[in-house]
Amino acid sequence: MNIYNERGNVLLSEGLTLTQKMINRLVSLNIPFVYIQDPRTDDIIPRPPISGELRREAIQSIESTFLEIKNGVKVDSSFAIEKAATKFTSLVRNILDELRDSEELLTLLADVYTYDDYIFIHSFNVTLYTLALGMELKLQEKQLEILGVGAILHDVGKMLVPVEILRKPGKLSEEEFVHIQKHAEYGFKLIKSVYTVSLIVANCAYQHHERLDGSGYPRGAKGDEIHYYGKIIAVADVFDAVTSNRVYRKAMLPHEGLEILYAGSGTKFDTQIIEAFRRSVAIYPNGLTVELNDGRKGIVASQNAGIGDRPIVRILEENKEKLMQPYEVDLKTNLHLLIKECLNIPKNSLPL
Repeated sequence: MNIYNERGNVLLSEGLTLTQKMINRLVSLNIPFVYIQDPRTDDIIPRPPISGELRREAIQSIESTFLEIKNGVKVDSSFAIEKAATKFTSLVRNILDELRDSEELLTLLADVYTYDDYIFIHSFNVTLYTLALGMELKLQEKQLEILGVGAILHDVGKMLVPVEILRKPGKLSEEEFVHIQKHAEYGFKLIKSVYTVSLIVANCAYQHHERLDGSGYPRGAKGDEIHYYGKIIAVADVFDAVTSNRVYRKAMLPHEGLEILYAGSGTKFDTQIIEAFRRSVAIYPNGLTVELNDGRKGIVASQNAGIGDRPIVRILEENKEKLMQPYEVDLKTNLHLLIKECLNIPKNSLPL
């Protein structure tokens, strides 16, 4: 699988033999793994949820709009959002079309990309998770379009937060954290001034850090005071945040991210939304190395639709011995089997 930069240019082509110099370069770019060839599992292909072309188009649109806001004044910022609104709606429609055409549960672990700025890729990832979740929740087309644009713009207020705070590798001071929190209000004010964009989109930016028990910000809103779309984006936002590499910590695996959500089920996050998320996202993505509760080890080979935490596993090791003839077990039908542990790298991958 090729490795790309944020512009879609190939950094490392599929099929090349890795040298130490290449590995050092990839490590410097914060790429945690690469896929390697293995005849026992070469037919297990982690597939990106949407095409590379649409991905590049979406991220470049997000980046150009956000940078326009960052470098402009208040009037120019509103104009940048207004100018981009139609483009973002079109992108959301195209993403929805490709997600509907995909037969796989959503996973972003298949993507091996490097980005200079976390906010652009985070906004894109949250949009993918949000739309997959909205589809699972049976929202109508117009609702999905508004929700998708809200997801794209949910963090736009961070463009008005000093970059040294956003990229600080250590713990934030109390004053810095208060400044970070203001991004929700900044985003709301930017978007609500654009009359061609739904006020609901502005509320997505305003409320995605609110929590059911009132422990969130900026208002400490509770329960039904939080818009439904804000509750949806909150789940997608937290999941992507904890499963992405950041300057101050390494990424969790998807099942660990789901555990974070379930820990706040009913108190921080809407339980029905979390359950819908579990059904629409691959909690154990194709290619992940796992150990079952009976000691067998293998690779996640494929998914069961609507059951993101019960995949099909190809067994490669049994009784501590490697198998010459691997076989598969379906966790959907073998309910006594559980995934006990995951390795922190995907199948056929080389940790860097």
